[in-house]
Amino acid sequence: MLDVWASVANLDAATQDRLAAVLETRGADPQQQAMRRAFLADVAVPAEASVLDVGCGTGVLTRTLAGLPGVGRVVGVDPAPSLLAKARQLGEHLPNVAFQEADGRALPFADGEFDVVVFDSTLSHVPDPEEALAEAFRVTRPGGALAVFDGDYATTTVALGDHDPLQAAVDMMMANSVNDRWLVRRLPGLVQGAGFAVVAFRSHGFVEMAGGYMLTVVERGVDLLVAAGRIGSDLGAALKSEASRRVASGSFFGHIAYGSLTARKPPLQATSDTR
Repeated sequence: MLDVWASVANLDAATQDRLAAVLETRGADPQQQAMRRAFLADVAVPAEASVLDVGCGTGVLTRTLAGLPGVGRVVGVDPAPSLLAKARQLGEHLPNVAFQEADGRALPFADGEFDVVVFDSTLSHVPDPEEALAEAFRVTRPGGALAVFDGDYATTTVALGDHDPLQAAVDMMMANSVNDRWLVRRLPGLVQGAGFAVVAFRSHGFVEMAGGYMLTVVERGVDLLVAAGRIGSDLGAALKSEASRRVASGSFFGHIAYGSLTARKPPLQATSDTR
């Protein structure tokens, strides 16, 4: 099915606004922020580093990167003009941040322009992620760093047992919002195939019992099931009601495993003069 994040610019304005709000809601979650801090702690950032945030969306991580010690400038790129407009609005107070419309598979930058290239929840949405990683390798300076954080979305669940009806909504949501739910499991091979050397590969867990982001996953999945004619509107309303009941009773459970990878581009090798 179609990955909605790969075609944001083609959606109606209301849906684009809703997706922008989802990014900001997720970015404000304390667990999500803690995972990003742990991920970024693995990244060696040189003094006055130039950092590229590929698939920046509304600039949640771009704004965080701008405040890291050693970072001189951060450029966020995304193919969706509406998300970039929100990113510029939210990042207008940061003098070392710029945003530019671009596809990660065809970056408008010079070879070796950046010290660090970051993909945060981006590669799982990109058809042919090998192309994006090849571009990342090209624009990273020799000895520079690659940092990838993404969801292992095949693990996404709200089920409390076998055949939980809410899980159908979650599965529908993932099928319509991620191009490759298993991308994290292939990351080391993809990164090495692009020419990088893997430095660290870690697992992170996100669990939620009070609704929040995972409740929106259920609700959007229900809407997709209704729109596709898989269920009727009455059943859709009942599923949303059940999700809300679980939140109110303290029995709601949502979980996604995430993975992070850091890698390095090999430095230039000195050549010996044998003449």
